[in-house]
Amino acid sequence: MASQSHNFSGNYLVLRPNEVSVLDLFRLLWDHELEKKAFVECPPEKFQENIRRKWLIFMSLSSQKMLLHAAKPLRWIGEKLEMWVNLVSLNDNIFVLFFNLLRGKVKMVDRESEAFVSFIGSLDRRVELDQNIKPGDCRYFGALAAMAAKISYENQAFVERVVRDYWKMEFIGYYCFWNDYQKKSNTQAFMVHDKTTDMIIVAFRGTEPFNADDWSTDLDLSWYELDEMGKIHGGFMKALGLLMEKGWPPHIDDHRRSLAYYTIREKLKQKLNPNNETRFMVAGHSLGGALSILFAAVLALHKETWLLNRMEGVYKFGQPRVGDKKFKEFMELQLRKHGIRYLRYVYCNDMVPRTPTDDLTFLYKHFGACLYFNSCYKGKVLEEQPHKNYISLFVWIPRFLNSGWELVRGFILPLIKGPEYKETWSLIVLRLWGLGFPGLSAHNPHEYVNATRLISRRIYHQLQHHRHPWKTVNGCLK
Repeated sequence: MASQSHNFSGNYLVLRPNEVSVLDLFRLLWDHELEKKAFVECPPEKFQENIRRKWLIFMSLSSQKMLLHAAKPLRWIGEKLEMWVNLVSLNDNIFVLFFNLLRGKVKMVDRESEAFVSFIGSLDRRVELDQNIKPGDCRYFGALAAMAAKISYENQAFVERVVRDYWKMEFIGYYCFWNDYQKKSNTQAFMVHDKTTDMIIVAFRGTEPFNADDWSTDLDLSWYELDEMGKIHGGFMKALGLLMEKGWPPHIDDHRRSLAYYTIREKLKQKLNPNNETRFMVAGHSLGGALSILFAAVLALHKETWLLNRMEGVYKFGQPRVGDKKFKEFMELQLRKHGIRYLRYVYCNDMVPRTPTDDLTFLYKHFGACLYFNSCYKGKVLEEQPHKNYISLFVWIPRFLNSGWELVRGFILPLIKGPEYKETWSLIVLRLWGLGFPGLSAHNPHEYVNATRLISRRIYHQLQHHRHPWKTVNGCLK
């Protein structure tokens, strides 16, 4: 069934989990009449092409349908777990907590306070920037971007305190943006100004572990094909501010709802005075990484040349694939044309950069240099990470063994590199759980903070000789 709600795209596949029943899901597997399904929408001439994707459509709709029903209990579990982690931390440890409980003097914490940390934050409590990596060091922006991506999971009060008291930077704003398809505000980002380097940092939050809407965004295999850009993951575009029926108009008249792309674009225009030299960079982990590159892509779609020329770089950590080969070629052209630094960090067996799959079914592609790190944080520059797709029969045993090594490494690394690399008990528990799900615990931001701090300058210099070189200043990449 086609409609006018997607007239901004001539070719698309839209899945509607709200309109599918359990019976519909199983009928989908043997029914070839997709055009009669209200929960699958694409142009009539593309029905036969999408029949070949029935199993993937089934998996995507099933996952999203399950998340719709699990949203409240999942959020409840997350809230209780985070409250417990914060209670233990605020009362020093679990033994003091029980002692305070007996005395009736338990220290409580407000979820919106500057002391409250998310589950992601409990895995790595570091908030200070590495004092050994100063402005002017070619590692500086990568390390700063990783920290910004990490704290983007925290509440506004926490982020503002870290930026003001630890980073000594100007806090510009913290935002929660509207998703026109989910009909709720679920995309988050913050902006800061590093006056030492005259750089504005935009950091998008990634997928929260107990947020069903975030997982639905990731698992939504809907896509839209735009003439200039190619096929792009629908869930990511919706999170960035794609409008129903309108797509990506250059400007919007209705400002009652704050949309990520349009709001950040206007904030940057306000801050980047034509008479100053201020530049900006975008960063994100996981879903946040996908939003970062899509933000640059839509700027290019709208011919925002002035802003693109002021963009220093895009820093993505554990980012999933976003678009097809045409999108890859479109973005490579834009990055070269505007001299934008583009760094895609992949840690070891992280499963997320290996999805959606790059195969005959999806044809999703990564692009640009891949800074790949093994489990000893030794980096190298590659065109693509090893074992480019997560599902591979030949790597399961090495992944299990590596998960065990990561658990042991957590006790060794602080002895070699210093106490700032000591792992929290929350992260140790996650690593134990990761023994059964190799690649999942490798996705946490902690790995990318470590990687950007321990990376050799030699790796950044290697990028000068890569297919997409950048200019250098004082031997460092510009």
